[in-house]
Amino acid sequence: MLYHLLPQYADVHIIFNLFRFITFRATGALVTSLLLAFLLGPMTIRWLERMRFGEVVREHGPQSHLGKAGTPTMGGVIILMASGLSTLLWAELTNWYIWITLVALIWMGLIGFMDDYLKVVKRRPGGLIARYKMIGQLTLGLGIGLFLVLRPFAPMAPNQTMLPFFSGWSLWIWPPLYVVFVAMVLSGSSNAVNLTDGLDGLATGLSAIAAATFSIFAYLMGRVDSSTYLGLFYLPGSGELAIFALALSGACLGFLWYNAHPAEVFMGDTGALAIGSAIGAMAILLKAEFLLVIVGGVFVLEVLSVMLQVGYFRYTARRYGEGRRLLRMAPIHHHFEQLGWPESKIVIRFWIMGILCSMVAFAALKIR
Repeated sequence: MLYHLLPQYADVHIIFNLFRFITFRATGALVTSLLLAFLLGPMTIRWLERMRFGEVVREHGPQSHLGKAGTPTMGGVIILMASGLSTLLWAELTNWYIWITLVALIWMGLIGFMDDYLKVVKRRPGGLIARYKMIGQLTLGLGIGLFLVLRPFAPMAPNQTMLPFFSGWSLWIWPPLYVVFVAMVLSGSSNAVNLTDGLDGLATGLSAIAAATFSIFAYLMGRVDSSTYLGLFYLPGSGELAIFALALSGACLGFLWYNAHPAEVFMGDTGALAIGSAIGAMAILLKAEFLLVIVGGVFVLEVLSVMLQVGYFRYTARRYGEGRRLLRMAPIHHHFEQLGWPESKIVIRFWIMGILCSMVAFAALKIR
């Protein structure tokens, strides 16, 4: 909004000209969302406590988590409000990149809210039925995929995507298959963050790292000079995604103030599904779906740990008559809990792994 209102007063004072620059507005979005999360946190936590929206802990989960029962959940609304308001304040509101990511964030936030509501208010342990949740995710993904194919707004073909480490090669996907591909990336990213959200601050910190990483890629790909030099796709207007990405990162950091161990509030599916969807949408719009696997390497590890655990259990059940486990508990962060690692140590080490994944993604810019 400020982009549309203030630059016209540059003749009055040169300071208003700053609002034309993405770097200035992205920094403003980061600070604004961080402060909003700080301010919204206490009042939201009190409201959640008053409404008795407390966490329901699984009986078959780690025994150390039983003490977390009743901690306010659905705190993801703090992230949604802070990042959404900050983006609307600082971004160019005629930009498709902004609106698609906002739709992804809000859509999955609403589905996550329904899931949390059924768990904590209606006392349904399973929450929203899995197939309904999947229908919501696929509907969003198919809708975005169809929009990109039928109404392309980037100079590149909508069904063309980058390959990490290769500047001269790109992958072309048959348009109908590309629509399905988009849906799978969005739902996979959304569920990956949701699976990772099992320890205080774990998913929140990793999400802030991933969003900040994509903000840099968005800025580079939105400039013809840097994108040409680095062998990236040049996507005019994609630089505005840096504003959304840093707003999301700032909101996660602000939320982390209350979500750090011992957590005063959990983001719940409201936050986890929304953040995962938003990060997936950014990767799709930047044609960096395969780069998402690197940037979100820890999220991928969490998903693989669950898939391997379930697959091995079923295989051994058929082979030996009883199921066996690869890990003591899945996702993998619970495995380390069962090994006796303190929760805070697991979280910080996983954050370090997330930073290393981002560094590998940046290294891919030169190894091309």
